Amino acid sequence: MHYDVVIIGAGMSGLAAGIRLAYFGKSVCILERHYAYGGLNSYYNLAGREFDVGLHALTNYTPPGSHSGPLVKMLRQLRLTRDELQLCEQRFSEVRFPGKTLRFSNDPAMLFAEVEREFPRSADDFRNFVRFIREFDDTPLNHAYQSSRRVLEAQIHDPILREMLLCPVMIYGCAEEHDMDFQSFVIIFKGIFLEGFSRPLAGIRPIIKTLVRKFRSNGGKIRMQCGVESLQIDSERVSQIHLTTGDVMTADTVISCAGYPETMRLCHKNNRNPSPSSEVGQVSYVETHVVLDVLPTELGHKSSIVFFNDSDTFTYAKPNQPVDLRSGVICCPNNYEGHESLPEGVLRLTWLANSDRWQELDDSTYAETKKNYLPSVFDRLEQSAPGLRDHVVFTDMFTPRTIQRYTGRLNGAVYGSPRKQWDGRTPYDNLFICGTDQGYVGIVGALISGITMANIHVLSQ
Repeated sequence: MHYDVVIIGAGMSGLAAGIRLAYFGKSVCILERHYAYGGLNSYYNLAGREFDVGLHALTNYTPPGSHSGPLVKMLRQLRLTRDELQLCEQRFSEVRFPGKTLRFSNDPAMLFAEVEREFPRSADDFRNFVRFIREFDDTPLNHAYQSSRRVLEAQIHDPILREMLLCPVMIYGCAEEHDMDFQSFVIIFKGIFLEGFSRPLAGIRPIIKTLVRKFRSNGGKIRMQCGVESLQIDSERVSQIHLTTGDVMTADTVISCAGYPETMRLCHKNNRNPSPSSEVGQVSYVETHVVLDVLPTELGHKSSIVFFNDSDTFTYAKPNQPVDLRSGVICCPNNYEGHESLPEGVLRLTWLANSDRWQELDDSTYAETKKNYLPSVFDRLEQSAPGLRDHVVFTDMFTPRTIQRYTGRLNGAVYGSPRKQWDGRTPYDNLFICGTDQGYVGIVGALISGITMANIHVLSQ
């Protein structure tokens, strides 16, 4: 079977690329190794409940009537309406360090006031830095690397304020340990602090179903539980796509959202490690869903999202132990406007994790290790929701091992490789990367990535 374009992976970026191409009459087939759509932003059912994977919030929120910004661009390019997404704004979120808290909402004025309160001597620094961020051109797909830490040190003199700004930005989109590319920092900073958070009323599932429906209704084909076994390379091009089903396909263009090192392995099947270790991501997470028989607000937890760190310095790296208890994220799906009607209270705690430690465990030890971390989960959540233990009705935890199993991402690396392919190119003429390893992150970023790569490498040719 031959197609104009074959897309590897039915994640957000793959679906967006497929929709965009199908709108313009291209014959497109998406291949998905899993039985569920969404990739790193998917969903699952357990014990009669629906759980989101990946989705804490959509960044880049802009209110109805806005005519610019990533969210508006994504809606326009995919011909979606706001009503189809059912977005509800956050109430407020927080960055918590010892003795310091910064609240922020979708109105940047709240954060300016909070910085003035907590860091009065750095208020001018922060205002100037935000002005610099607004004026910074974050659109080039080929740019020189700049250290975010070095830029922050030059612009903001208070070291704690610098760490408090880095913490949420890195946690929500950095594939690199300890530091990050400043262009990525700018994109994520704008998405979090200058535009803000929202959440679909019914979680990620309706968005995914809408994307799949759009793709199929415009002639696109999807093959589920059908992975790619290898990509045959001839004359610096992908000449054949060998599937796990034993079938062989061909395409003029192949777009992969499977990750850059993962895609290169498909091109070099006889060499299981063709990419340098520096290209394989190390940043992964453990996340625990805690279901309650009361709303979190009844226990005093009012924030939509809390980014916390237990010291004045934020360490962002693969920990030596299975879980790094020092920092993380608490997400509360109930604490968005209009979400009071959700059937149960839910809190999600996310910590940095060491993939190797989880992968090396046998099944019984793995289950026991997850169980052993639950008291630490409850201890942390009770700092925001006192008495939480008495209201827990269900818990579920996933680890880097879960992420790698269901997404194929090496090391369960949520943000993929530290080496981004901003222009989407690979060593092969008709093979391109979209999604996390292209460079844009988050749900809106992933959708924009798929759109951009489809526009540049197919529709503009």
